[in-house]
Amino acid sequence: MLKILINIRKDLKKNSAKKTKESSKRFFKEEVLLYGVKSAIVSKIAKKYFQEIKELNKKELFLICEELLKSNYCEEAYIVSNWLPKKIDILEKKDIKIFKKWIDLYINNWAKCDGFCNHTIGDLLEKFPEILPEIKSWSKSKNKWLKRASAVSLILPARRGKYLTDVFEISDVLLLDAEDMVLKGYGWLLKEASRKHQKKVLAYVLKNKKIMPRTSLRYAIELMPEELRQKALKK
Repeated sequence: MLKILINIRKDLKKNSAKKTKESSKRFFKEEVLLYGVKSAIVSKIAKKYFQEIKELNKKELFLICEELLKSNYCEEAYIVSNWLPKKIDILEKKDIKIFKKWIDLYINNWAKCDGFCNHTIGDLLEKFPEILPEIKSWSKSKNKWLKRASAVSLILPARRGKYLTDVFEISDVLLLDAEDMVLKGYGWLLKEASRKHQKKVLAYVLKNKKIMPRTSLRYAIELMPEELRQKALKK
């Protein structure tokens, strides 16, 4: 396992570029740790080493994933988010507790949060719908990334029209949050829910528009026709 970690890091360093590193930093308000490797290349590295780790048992897989997350490098977190959905067959509903711990300890920017939550947790939710109350409970956390995770973990099912009541309940809790990344997170969730439930999402926005931060509101109505967007934006 240690050899795999060493080799992954060698490949990342070999493919790093200062220009990529500096341009990538512009997408973050926080200080981020980057090798400076383009996403397409990180995907190839993840694919290469997945062939070596795919026979690992779950304990071994989680150990190497946690080591990658501990490094704090965005590219290493990306590899974890690439691997775990491909191992959904060995994941169990109790693993949501471990994933919550990882978010709490190691997730510190929107890219890590969204990469991990959209698919790993989103796929786990598809497999085990009974973990939904746990995910929703994160909306009341003091950790802004857990709060964002409560919203963005539902992005893919919401896009397919599922969990609308839960989407609104999460949004209610996060409605006036002080963190910009949390506001954008639930705004994005409402936007995805609007693909299948435009009228209901619009009604929710109109009901709350006097207090809903403009950041969230603009995200929520992004996919709607211009006439409806103007209706929502009108003071």
